[in-house]
Amino acid sequence: MNVNFDELRRWIGRSQTQDDTVTPVPVAALAATLDRDDPLPQPGDELPPLWHWIYFLPLVRHSELGPDGHPRRGGFLPPVPLPRRMWAGGRFEFFHPLRVGESIRRTSRIADVSLKEGRSGTLVFVRVRHEVSNDAGVALAEEQDIVYREAPRPGETPPAPKAAPLDAAWHSEIVPDPVLLFRYSALTFNGHRIHYDHPYTTQVEGYPGLVVHGPLTATLLVDLLRRHLPHMRLERFSFRAVRPLYAPRPFTVCGKLEADGKTATLWTRDADGWVTMEASATLA
Repeated sequence: MNVNFDELRRWIGRSQTQDDTVTPVPVAALAATLDRDDPLPQPGDELPPLWHWIYFLPLVRHSELGPDGHPRRGGFLPPVPLPRRMWAGGRFEFFHPLRVGESIRRTSRIADVSLKEGRSGTLVFVRVRHEVSNDAGVALAEEQDIVYREAPRPGETPPAPKAAPLDAAWHSEIVPDPVLLFRYSALTFNGHRIHYDHPYTTQVEGYPGLVVHGPLTATLLVDLLRRHLPHMRLERFSFRAVRPLYAPRPFTVCGKLEADGKTATLWTRDADGWVTMEASATLA
């Protein structure tokens, strides 16, 4: 497929700002979705790391959605003419916590657009930088890596998988049934059909089943860390999606604390024993 790369690079530097309030109901709803037994959130409670994703929702009119359920391309994100879109990874720095009841602001900017020719065809990577602020200043900085790719080719073979490590100190099995995916999509107002529309996912985008959200997987990895180190404070976090996870096949979130006592290595293992996401956390 022809991609006018020079035109796409014109989006670099484009920015937008959104305002929101850390209301308590989404916090309680995400806790329930993650099967946590948390008390009801109160004003002043800290928002856990990565839970800012349930705010700054993409409130796009229904008539302005594309065929994949995402907002039509060419607004804030560049109009990449490739049919499959995935969140490939991200990096975070946490400076101070967001709290329930606060007014918050997110400033977003297209940091880079790059083109790559891979085994599966043309790939376009869009890097987006976000800064989320409250009255005390910038609370966290985030970079998202979004990848666009061509539809699968007949007979195309996926990349060779990587065996997951077997030395996890903590692990928890997750069964990503359609209800879990639906609830997370609803909480993040994510209309991407690969997470809930099985016929579309398998017949149009060519996946073998409903796709587990990358942000949900990353959130589950941080939740594993929180469950085993409940008093930890996250300073930095990064994750990279390696292979998709498909519902309803179970997967395992895994992690361990390194010898320095300040670095945690985290990963997900699918039902076949392959790594599907790799992550690293630095604790303050």
